[in-house]
Amino acid sequence: MAKPIIEVHNISKKYRIEAKEPYYSLRDAITDVIKKPFSPKTENTARNNNEFWALKDVSFQVAPGEVLGIIGRNGAGKTTLLKILSQITPPTKGQIILRGRVASLLEVGTGFHPELTGRENIFLNGAILGMTRKEVKNKFDEIVDFAEIEKFLDTSVKHYSSGMYMRLAFAVAAHLEPEILLVDEVLAVGDIQFQKKCLGKMKNVAEEGRTVLFVSHNMAAIKALSNKGLVLKNGATIGKQHIDKAVNDYLKQKLHTQHMYFPFSKDEVIIHSFDIMQKNKYLSEYDSGLTTEIKIKFELKKDLTLFRIGIFLKSSIGELIARSLLADWNEKYENMKRGIYIMQGTIPGNFLAHGNYTIQIHSSRYGIKDYGFDGIMSHNITVTAPEKFNRAHIGEKTFGIALLNVTWKIAKL
Repeated sequence: MAKPIIEVHNISKKYRIEAKEPYYSLRDAITDVIKKPFSPKTENTARNNNEFWALKDVSFQVAPGEVLGIIGRNGAGKTTLLKILSQITPPTKGQIILRGRVASLLEVGTGFHPELTGRENIFLNGAILGMTRKEVKNKFDEIVDFAEIEKFLDTSVKHYSSGMYMRLAFAVAAHLEPEILLVDEVLAVGDIQFQKKCLGKMKNVAEEGRTVLFVSHNMAAIKALSNKGLVLKNGATIGKQHIDKAVNDYLKQKLHTQHMYFPFSKDEVIIHSFDIMQKNKYLSEYDSGLTTEIKIKFELKKDLTLFRIGIFLKSSIGELIARSLLADWNEKYENMKRGIYIMQGTIPGNFLAHGNYTIQIHSSRYGIKDYGFDGIMSHNITVTAPEKFNRAHIGEKTFGIALLNVTWKIAKL
């Protein structure tokens, strides 16, 4: 039986909560020795209170050719885990064993030298992976074609847009034949077509027998690509599971229906509150047969042109079902004056089938700026089917997403 290509044994990672990771020099050590007799006894306690465990006793194994989806809420420890596997940062405790070359795509900028051109960085990354110049040359045209940056190949990458940078970084990581490919949520930088292209490439990499670890908040992408899942919560995990079970556990962990009332500030737009109600109540479950009221209180810090605000409605695995933005229905709201506004609307009854959904605020200036509220200002809701559907097998996904209310006529011939 083949050995695991990745072994993780009781990995833990501790950080100090301060403005930056402390650099502990010889001078610091000498100073501490001098200060220690005169320091109050509370010093160690204060230091311990500033410690944060990003990962705690995480253990799992990955077989060659396996695609592992790593999921969890923001701050769960996903990126820290990939940084340890990439050997960018060491664990505080525990051990990892890697039996193959690792290529990682963790954040824009990782692994590229900003002063070098795209061409030079391709060869540099190949050398880092242990490939010969001839091996890189054999893959060179394929990488450039995938990244779609041929015109800028001999330009210093510090002049690339984030999208160009990401296209090249992914192309290099995926094409230089690592045995292990680690990919974080960075695909969000690219456009939709490029994201699809990347997912297709990762699928090909897996089919070639190489191993992929994929971090994403997009459950549709995770389920499409992965066969196993690892759910992280507060730096800990219960271990690998079938991907369907892992996604369901994550969605249960994520589910909440609280009233959101806190200022979420950007330089031009502030979201003050975001409410979802039925019959003027905040509910744990929403009746599909009733209308659902949505109220958003927001503030514009200055006059804005081409302004858009509204909601995105998504399935439990992140697929966009529908959107409704204020300017879609009335163009006069594209140009709005500074001030505080209350925006109200309704989702009609008999529209959503039984299941879990996410409703997110989306706010942007068309073609100019995205305010990025989607992942933060959101409600995860459970919708129950109308009473008349109780005869059906609700647990089986017999209704799809939308309840199609067709007016039927029947005549006996």
